Amino acid sequence: MSPTVRVSSAGANSARWRGTATARPYVAPATVRRRRRRPTAAAEPPWRHAPPRRVAYVVPPCRRLARTVADTDIDAGGEPLDLLVWDAPNIDMTLSNVIGARPSPASRPRFDAIGRWFVAAAGDHDVEASVFTNVVPANTAQIRGWIEAIRSFGYAVFAKPKHGPDDDIDEDMLDHIAGRASGGRLTRLVVASGDGHNFRKPLEALARAGTEVVVLSFAEVAGYAQESDVLSFVDLEDVPGAFTAPLDRIRLDALPPEGAWLRPVRDLRALLG
Repeated sequence: MSPTVRVSSAGANSARWRGTATARPYVAPATVRRRRRRPTAAAEPPWRHAPPRRVAYVVPPCRRLARTVADTDIDAGGEPLDLLVWDAPNIDMTLSNVIGARPSPASRPRFDAIGRWFVAAAGDHDVEASVFTNVVPANTAQIRGWIEAIRSFGYAVFAKPKHGPDDDIDEDMLDHIAGRASGGRLTRLVVASGDGHNFRKPLEALARAGTEVVVLSFAEVAGYAQESDVLSFVDLEDVPGAFTAPLDRIRLDALPPEGAWLRPVRDLRALLG
């Protein structure tokens, strides 16, 4: 059944659905007038007037060591230069071969004694000594003290991370030597390395050009320097005070009159593999 809507004479609406209900008359809502806000200047971001922040760039330790020598303007005029370059990985390896064991603190060379020997022979020349080494990332804590001790003696240190067999420092050493030689002041060069494969030709070329070149190593491994007509050779053990005690080695260039035994450096059964 559909609802019936009746409109009264008064204009009120009424509806009937199971009874009669009277609806309230509709009243239109009053119009609300909102006040317009005065336009204000846009607020500036807080960073506009904030003082600029200074961001400090921290140079990694290895890079700082690598730039120690590069940032020094040592070739700009002045006295003749004597340069010492130390190949730490090679000296450590050849020392192990010479004594047939891993070097201990007592059998390692003393850099202070080597520095005194080097400076004493330089006279009034300018002197510079640099140690080149590799750093295995897992062993940085062990090598840090050694590096700081060397620096305290007056040596600059070039440290290069060792991730694989191609991360050698030979090219870095040769580049450093070439850079010092290009300044026209290099008169004496001491290279502590037994690596004749990489150093013989460039060192001999430098010697023929007029620079005194001395190879500082061990007689057992530095045959290239002893055979050369233009290179000088000094055995590390002949440097006064370089070792706190004589090394456990037999030198073929200093054999006793009665002869000497040279013991094997490995067990014979190791040949069976």
